[in-house]
Amino acid sequence: MESQVRGGTRWKRFAVVMVPSVAAAACVGVGLAQGALAASFSVSGQQFKVKASHLHGEGFAQYGGIDTVYASTEGKEKKPVPVAISSFDDATITKMCQSVATPIPLIGKTVYLRLEAGNNPKKPVTAKNLYIDVAQLDADAKFKNIDIGVAVQDKTRGPEVKDTKTTLPGGFAQQAESADLTNVEQTAWATTAGTFTLNGLSMRLGTDKGMECF
Repeated sequence: MESQVRGGTRWKRFAVVMVPSVAAAACVGVGLAQGALAASFSVSGQQFKVKASHLHGEGFAQYGGIDTVYASTEGKEKKPVPVAISSFDDATITKMCQSVATPIPLIGKTVYLRLEAGNNPKKPVTAKNLYIDVAQLDADAKFKNIDIGVAVQDKTRGPEVKDTKTTLPGGFAQQAESADLTNVEQTAWATTAGTFTLNGLSMRLGTDKGMECF
């Protein structure tokens, strides 16, 4: 796992990030609870689950893209996967839960890491320059001043793309002044943020499948 800072462009420059173990993810989670840090989270060859009661984001954009992930936990082969990249200039999240299931061959079981934060409405999770590489999303959504079109490099046909390295020019894109998502359940390949503050962090490890967020 590595930390990185997004800057300069509104549209994402994607970097493949490896989380070598559940322990590494846990260490970064503790660090995030102590202050606003630049952070990346992804799991080798795996999706992870994120659930939230409410997400309010300013400067929302969403567009199609391709991630490159490792095909197995051994990290020897890579494969491309399609994603919907959601970005927010600023975001506040209440009652956030994030979980990842990691098979551990040495013990013949799957270990679940569950992180919860922002359960106090007065101290939500906050993030700046947040990017989520989404594989699946269920939520009730409300957008303010939405602009829907195709991914282009100018503003003549739709939302502007300043970086086409991982986007799909000519594909679907949308942006809005703000977005409100409630009852969020999503699976993702990666999450990155310029700063991420997990207020009220609670972290648990276990082998009970019920520890997954949904």
